[in-house]
Amino acid sequence: MRNNIIKRELNAYLPLLTGKQQELLLEVIKNILQVEPSDKRINVKQYNDELNASIKQGREGKTVSHKQLLKEMEKW
Repeated sequence: MRNNIIKRELNAYLPLLTGKQQELLLEVIKNILQVEPSDKRINVKQYNDELNASIKQGREGKTVSHKQLLKEMEKW
């Protein structure tokens, strides 16, 4: 039942995207499907390393605000 809801929502949103956005979404889907199951999981050390790197980037001001991201997306 949940799959049907998801499919309906995807079908409703897809036409609202620009051609470029649809292309990007398709690339994301293709990339997701090419991931090997063993590659999906990371160990605790990798997780903590990625988390610490993200925190460091935030502290260094290497972030993008929601507003900046929306502006960037308008160029797509």
